[in-house]
Amino acid sequence: MAAADLDAIIAIARAAGAEIMRHYGGSDAAASQRKADGSPVTAADHAAEALIVAGLAKLDAGIPIVAEELVARGETPDVADRPFWCVDPLDGTKEYIARTGEFVVCIALIERCVPVLGVVHAPVLDATFAGAGPGTAIKVDAAGARQPIAVRAVPASGAVALDSRSHRDGVELDRWFAEHGVTERRTCGSALKFGLVAEGSADLYVRFGPTSEWDTAAGHAVLEAAGGSVRQLDGTPLRYAKPGFLNSGFIARGLRTSGVGSQGSGRKT
Repeated sequence: MAAADLDAIIAIARAAGAEIMRHYGGSDAAASQRKADGSPVTAADHAAEALIVAGLAKLDAGIPIVAEELVARGETPDVADRPFWCVDPLDGTKEYIARTGEFVVCIALIERCVPVLGVVHAPVLDATFAGAGPGTAIKVDAAGARQPIAVRAVPASGAVALDSRSHRDGVELDRWFAEHGVTERRTCGSALKFGLVAEGSADLYVRFGPTSEWDTAAGHAVLEAAGGSVRQLDGTPLRYAKPGFLNSGFIARGLRTSGVGSQGSGRKT
């Protein structure tokens, strides 16, 4: 994937972020509706997705787009073995409604069931995490300056793990952290967690509950570009284009050291 292509996706994600912020500053920012699955959706979700879909279609109309709100309306393309865009226009809608600032725009390109390009843009922070292959991960600040980022070695004092603000896995996650050398837990919303692990601010993001592919694809690409990995609980790689675009549990990590956050769930099977 050429650097120019990554630049184009960064520009689309940042434009979508600006559109979200236009809504975020309005009096109706917290207004939402419920989708069939019970999750909330706002005007900002729809506006950002429309902008992203138009921008991606302009880049290459031949690549199908799997986007969260399109799928919710029954507009799901048949991707088969073809490359496709995987889009969450506003990941962390609950965070947006609660005004925590911890929501992001996610755009990824999937090829052969693998995310090969990803952009995660945090509008409130005005920070963008992006990558398109090993060693290409960057963070773009509000002024447009680019800084290479990479995962860190787990500190001798123990791993720092990120915990979802809106989706808690309860006792099972508590047990996993205790068994895998986690000494500090921080709460954070949305796929922003992938970016924080990718830049070396944390070491692990573990999720036992289900997610959709658009929740993880962009962050997955960024984290792998920064030297990290995303695997299912059994240690196998997380793949995409699955039936219903649904993920099972996963472990996103930076660099692993012996005995700290080792692959697998830590449970006997």
